[in-house]
Amino acid sequence: MTHKQILLQNIHQPNQHTISGYESRGGYQTIKKVLRMDPAAVIEEVKASGLRGRGGAGFSTGTKWGFVPKNSGKPVYLLNNADESEPGTFKDRVLLERDPHLCIEGMIMAGWALQSNWSAVYIRGEYGYPFTRINEAVKEAYAKGYLGENIFGSGFTHHMVVHRGAGAYICGEETALINSLEGVKGQPRLKPPFPAVVGLYGCPTIVNNTETLAALPFILEHGAKSYTALGTEKSPGTKLFSVSGHVNKPGVYEIELGYPMEKFIYEDCGGIRGGKKLKAVIPGGSSVPVLRADEIKNVTMDYESIRDAGSMLGSGGFIVMDEDTDMVQVAMNVAHFYSHESCGQCTPCREGGHWIEKIFTRIHHGNGLAGDLELVNNVCGQIAGHTICPFGEALAIPAMSFIKKFPEEFKGLIKDSLVGINKKRELMHYEEIMGAH
Repeated sequence: MTHKQILLQNIHQPNQHTISGYESRGGYQTIKKVLRMDPAAVIEEVKASGLRGRGGAGFSTGTKWGFVPKNSGKPVYLLNNADESEPGTFKDRVLLERDPHLCIEGMIMAGWALQSNWSAVYIRGEYGYPFTRINEAVKEAYAKGYLGENIFGSGFTHHMVVHRGAGAYICGEETALINSLEGVKGQPRLKPPFPAVVGLYGCPTIVNNTETLAALPFILEHGAKSYTALGTEKSPGTKLFSVSGHVNKPGVYEIELGYPMEKFIYEDCGGIRGGKKLKAVIPGGSSVPVLRADEIKNVTMDYESIRDAGSMLGSGGFIVMDEDTDMVQVAMNVAHFYSHESCGQCTPCREGGHWIEKIFTRIHHGNGLAGDLELVNNVCGQIAGHTICPFGEALAIPAMSFIKKFPEEFKGLIKDSLVGINKKRELMHYEEIMGAH
């Protein structure tokens, strides 16, 4: 199946990462047009395109830009959130490595729309090679006068820096990212105020995902209608999906939103590896609910359809699992990640995450206790909705979904150990009674 390529159309060109290669295919032409547009008109065009945040939240990009106060007297900052740390997600990495100038051109466009003279690419600490690529691209853009003072002779000034994180998943949350940039501990802030009003250094700040910004050159070159002609009415455009797991052709795919999920798995991704049966799919990265194979019938790859099926499109981290997958082990691994990555600011995450991991680990090793599944759900209920940022939901939602969708696997392991555990409990109770006498 051939899909419309907006973001990935040039990634296989060997020199696309260089400014000469990028310009040879029309790069840095649209920005010249954009710099002649009224900034408010740019925002309206992006709003009309229906472009939604590709980092996971799926919020309207143009609407988000519109929250920046007019004439506040403070500088406006633009941050490219390239802290791609969600397990199963590696789409932004491809853009940063293979087409970094596309990201930069999109950032300059956003900078003009927001009248921002300074932006930063906040990149994941573990992304050594992508960091080198985007850093070199920024240097190339400065050398040609595409960044700095009076870019493209427009009178507009825009400076850009690349900031490498230190490997903290939580810094993908926009306010934790802002704190990290300011040089303090990378922990989320209470909202409101939202970053668009009070962000970096107390100034209006817009934080957009790399993929979101990379879509701007197409939208502003061809117009909002060309973008809305793709995808669905509520989920227009294309989306990058990072496909991993038990498929024959893993990788990063760009598809129109609204594409059938089963067709995507069995045709585009080559089907299940080894001819095995599909067991489950995590459609949007490790923090979203898992879907059983029987739940993806008639589901399409867009925000609304996946939501109606009981999960979320999220960041597009598409993890496929075959019939032999141990779902208890998957739940344990996911719980380990979130317990390890908690920033420690909120007690529910800090304590509850380790608790959930311990319970899943105990069950996985055949030492589960009667009531453990109820205990996990109870602990998750105390975490979700009780934390400063959505990390609580990211931790709790998958844990509960694994139990809900595959209860027999958890109960099977607990059942095997019940007899010995009950005898041990009876003995302890007997000893307590005898001790009292």
